[in-house]
Amino acid sequence: MSDHERAASGIPLAAAALILNGQGLSVQEIYEVACESRKVTIAEAAFARVGASRQLIFELAEQNIPVYGFNRGVGWNKDKVIDKAFFERFNRNMILSHSAGVAPYASEAEVRAVMLARLNTLLLGCTGVQPAIVQQYADFLNLHIHPRLPLRGSIGAADITLLAHIGLAFIGEGEVELAGRPMPALTALEQAGLAPLVLGPKDGLAIISSNALSAGTAALALHECTELLELADIIYTLSLEAIRGNVSPLDPAVQLKRPYPGQLQSAARIRALLEGSDLWTDYNAQSLQDPLSFRNASQIHGAAGDALHYAIEQLEIQLNSSDDNPCVLLEERRIVSCANFEALPWTLAFEMLGSALHHLSKSSSYRTLKLGTPAFTGLTRFLTADENCSIGYCTLQKTITALDTEIRHLINPASSDYFSIAGDIEDHAANSPFVVSKTREILDRLRIVLGIEAIHAVQAIDLRGGLRLGRGSQAAYAAIRTAVPFLAEDRNLSADIQRAYELMKSGQVLVQVRTALHGGAASCP
Repeated sequence: MSDHERAASGIPLAAAALILNGQGLSVQEIYEVACESRKVTIAEAAFARVGASRQLIFELAEQNIPVYGFNRGVGWNKDKVIDKAFFERFNRNMILSHSAGVAPYASEAEVRAVMLARLNTLLLGCTGVQPAIVQQYADFLNLHIHPRLPLRGSIGAADITLLAHIGLAFIGEGEVELAGRPMPALTALEQAGLAPLVLGPKDGLAIISSNALSAGTAALALHECTELLELADIIYTLSLEAIRGNVSPLDPAVQLKRPYPGQLQSAARIRALLEGSDLWTDYNAQSLQDPLSFRNASQIHGAAGDALHYAIEQLEIQLNSSDDNPCVLLEERRIVSCANFEALPWTLAFEMLGSALHHLSKSSSYRTLKLGTPAFTGLTRFLTADENCSIGYCTLQKTITALDTEIRHLINPASSDYFSIAGDIEDHAANSPFVVSKTREILDRLRIVLGIEAIHAVQAIDLRGGLRLGRGSQAAYAAIRTAVPFLAEDRNLSADIQRAYELMKSGQVLVQVRTALHGGAASCP
């Protein structure tokens, strides 16, 4: 059962605590902890591994082995020797000096996703961090202490300028929200019965040097995208019903002749949504070759699904891997300088996903334009109830195409746009936080695009009348009509768009459609 369905049925969400060990953390589990307040617990073996890693770096330092971030400085200051007497001050200064992010600030869910992403990677024991810091991440999650975390200012070569703000809260500096109430971090720690951390060697680097902000917010974006692609199939079926389109491209036999996984999944879902529809027996004979925005929907949506699957696969490697530099190799008793903080592999997957989503937006926009054109529908121009008295959905064509233009510009690649900084040492970056952010902006605009298509589709279905919709498309029709009534005469369409957008975002269409597909017969609108 999905998250929305569990919530609608009153079943407690994610009641069992999530056991973390540095391996197997999924995008879905990040969503549950971030958005459903699922508690976390640390596996004993993982906690022991963290302690052993901490002990190892002390032993190596005692042998006068240079350790980056421990007895040596970081970045351009890598040549500076850090004396034992300066450990606490140096690490505290590292947190303070690297707190350089700017607004906007992360939501509660985003902060939780970021902290969980970093906690899991720390449990691999490749950092050498003191175990108390690991426990602090878990305590903050379980006690709902959420540091005030800016989202801009990282170039994506470890999110050091942003993650430092979590370190501020750990040492009792800066601001947090405790159970939704803003307050100074020190006050929150006192109320929660926690003490500010005293930082030791390498602790500052462990807190700030990872891609957890990018990866945590990326997981939320991929969860959003998973639901949006299902929603896109649902809205498409309404449009296909509305034009009396040809269902032959959905034939399983022809689909299997080119078995891309995303295409097969989309087509199967559309067939299930159309179960019981009279399209299977009474489609328009003139629709032998529908416009490609209709005929190719499972291929277009499926390509986005394949891009999504690849992005999830790449991100889940990131979520369960060490991106620490240097990397502690506990079993080999070594600490090795590396570049595992490079976020390009999964960031490129997001760039590809954005392009795939634009194809989805463009085809939805074209379907909407077709729905307002009598030559394709046989209905009134702009789907007016009375062509002599109203204008109908004429102007929405400008709205939807303007939004698609915004999406087109948001898909421009950003991962290759960087400066050489830090004395020309740091001459590569992936801009991962921004790539994730613009992907989420694409998803949000797509909800409006699909909402506008849905408004047109249900209006066309009503104007045509007497249709027997599929079980899934009927449920979607009913859900949309609860938010946007039939356009009998002209009215403020911005209000309709907003209601459709909120419906798309709420997940209620998915809940009602999934419920319908598990039983019950479709009825005529």
